Parts: sequence; C-alpha cells; structure tokens
Amino acid sequence: MTQSEIVETPAGDARITWHPATGRAGVVLAVSHGAGGGIGAQDLQALAAALPAAGVTVALVEQPWRVAGKKVAPAPKTLDTGWRGLWPALEKKGLPIVAGGRSAGARVACRTARELGARAVLALSFPLHPPGKPEKSRADELLGAGVPVLVVQGGNDSFGRPEEFPDGSYELIEVDAADHGLSVPKRAALTQQEALGTVVDGVRKWITALV
Repeated sequence: MTQSEIVETPAGDARITWHPATGRAGVVLAVSHGAGGGIGAQDLQALAAALPAAGVTVALVEQPWRVAGKKVAPAPKTLDTGWRGLWPALEKKGLPIVAGGRSAGARVACRTARELGARAVLALSFPLHPPGKPEKSRADELLGAGVPVLVVQGGNDSFGRPEEFPDGSYELIEVDAADHGLSVPKRAALTQQEALGTVVDGVRKWITALV
C-alpha cells in the first residue's frame, strides 16, 4: 500500500511516495524524475509496481520544484540541495539505499552518491550530452559517482546512445530501439511492455546481486 510523505528541504518541500516491499525489505531504491516530467514516467512506475515483490522498497521522489507546481527545473545545484535535504527521510528505514533517477535525476544521484553514503546508483536514461551536442559531455558525473552504477539506456536515446558511453566501471543495459523516455516505436522488434520488462528484470537482478 503506497504512502506519500512531504519532506522539508532547503530547496522547498519534496514528496516521497513509498511503495513498500511486500515481504522483508532488504534495500530502498530511491528514484527521482527528470527535468521534463514527474514520477508518472513509465519506467519509474514499472519499477515501483514490480520490485516490492523482490524485497525492494521503492521510494519515488518528487523534487521541490515539481511539488510546487513549477514547469521548469532549477539549476543542478538546487536539485542537489533538494536531494540532500530529503536523504534523512530515506535513511529512517534503516536499510541500504540505492540512489537513482531518470535523466536529470540520474545526474543528481551520481553527483551526490558518495557524500550521502548511497550503496549504488541507478541511472535511467543518463543524459550523457544535450541532443546534437556530443562535445558537451557529462561523462565525468557518471564516472565520478564513486559507487557501483547501473545505466539503463535506450538504443536511440538522443541524449546519448549506448555506443557513445565511455569505458568505465559501471554496468549498462541497452533497451533496443528505445528513446530517452524508454519508449519504443511500433515498428520495433519488441513491444513497449517487453521494453519495460527489460528494464525491470535488469534492475531486479542488479539490485539482488548488490545486496
């Protein structure tokens, strides 16, 4: 049964929607949204629906700007401030925390993982660079996370296709033909449900191996 919690942070009120593990919880997966959407993103919802049965408590995190009803995300520094401010609420469960997010949320998780003591980072659709601007790489954030990282990337992500990612100590799962939202075209070899299954299965196996 889901529960929502408002958490005060220096950047404003954030919201955590808890999806508790159905049995004994072994880890908390805290995932936030990107700069252009909320926790209704299909990959976040798929993880929240499936992982509790595997002993993972999923915390879907809404940054203060989303809770306040704003349409444009603030600067990365402010996003990091909000994430740091809600971290103590995640720690109250007394479990290891995997920090995660999609797009901008993945960048936040990477930038703050080591200082906050995250067990690992789940980076969904990591925005390696702005579309059409591969020279503006954000690879340093990914490579500098300092903890185990799993990247889940669409094969046709305009923010960085899997083959563009640099060598590093992270793991990467490719979702064939998927875009930045991990949506696949109707002509793709796999259905949307199968694509989300690839995401969920890959994340489940990775987290299980971690803990």
